[in-house]
Amino acid sequence: MLEKLEHLEERYEELSRLLSDPEVISNQSEWQKHAKAHAALTEVVSTFREYKDVVKNIAGNKELLEDKLEPDFRELVEAELEELKEKKEDLEKRLKILLLPKDPNDEKNVIMEIRGGTGGEEAALFAGDLLKMYSRYAEKQGWKTEMLSANLTDIGGIKEAIIMIEGRGAYSRLKFESGVHRVQRVPETESGGRIHTSAATVAVLPEAEEVDVQINPNDIRIDIFCSSGPGGQSVNTTQSAVRITHIPTGLVVSCQDEKSQHKNKDKAMKVLRARLLEKAQEEQMGEMASARKTMVGSGDRSERIRTYNFPQGRVTDHRINLTSYRLEDVLQGELDEFIDALITTDQAEKLKKVE
Repeated sequence: MLEKLEHLEERYEELSRLLSDPEVISNQSEWQKHAKAHAALTEVVSTFREYKDVVKNIAGNKELLEDKLEPDFRELVEAELEELKEKKEDLEKRLKILLLPKDPNDEKNVIMEIRGGTGGEEAALFAGDLLKMYSRYAEKQGWKTEMLSANLTDIGGIKEAIIMIEGRGAYSRLKFESGVHRVQRVPETESGGRIHTSAATVAVLPEAEEVDVQINPNDIRIDIFCSSGPGGQSVNTTQSAVRITHIPTGLVVSCQDEKSQHKNKDKAMKVLRARLLEKAQEEQMGEMASARKTMVGSGDRSERIRTYNFPQGRVTDHRINLTSYRLEDVLQGELDEFIDALITTDQAEKLKKVE
């Protein structure tokens, strides 16, 4: 590990020199490439340098203890040595995590698809609650949210909504949210006061750039139609809604939120690229997908990942057996407790495989 860290530090110093080289500065594309690589190494190199300082201080304290010292001073040095040893252990754990292979999608924006599942109108209302929850979480992170497509029910529920969440590291924070979210509560549509169990599905896809997914124009069919609202009500009498069919895979994406046909087409293409990237990555992983499954889960939409129980005011993540009794806060976008725990668990599982 130390040899690898030394090599990374050398590379970091080399990149620092390149970033101040006038020839590199004059070539902006090359400068940006080096700047990105430099930024990616900053955390691991600064942690490694802190680790080396701690190791040096430990050696210094041990050397001091070999001399004759006043009892009070010896006690002080010994106490500091214990603190330094603990810090060294913490830094070693941190460095192991920083050296884990990075998910290439972690820094990407997110396309999130939320759909009402089993439970009829109540499931659609719950899907609407999840949409608000993730929108509020994104807002707290300083990320930008844009609605790409929405199919609403007559009483304000969501059959399907697709949103774009733009922000650095959005995918790294949200990727474990994919799956089936279950709700237990008395529905607004229930007059008898009985508790119902309904579900909604969430799919989190990394945004795919055009360079990630090449789409042959001959492979898609684009249909234009009039958009409609809940219950088939006409929203727009002009033909601005767009449906794109990717013929080789059969994937279909529709978008009708914008009054502009051009904007709807752009949004639909973003969703199509993300779905094609997901499909390509799933096929590429093949058999490895099952081997990579950890207790965090694969993000497969058939999994029941979390339950929101309203009568008891609790939220339980079944993958990591974490329960919080702050249901209202969670629905207001206070998701970090769950997200941090899922990321930590995933890192711990990966560490087991490399140790």
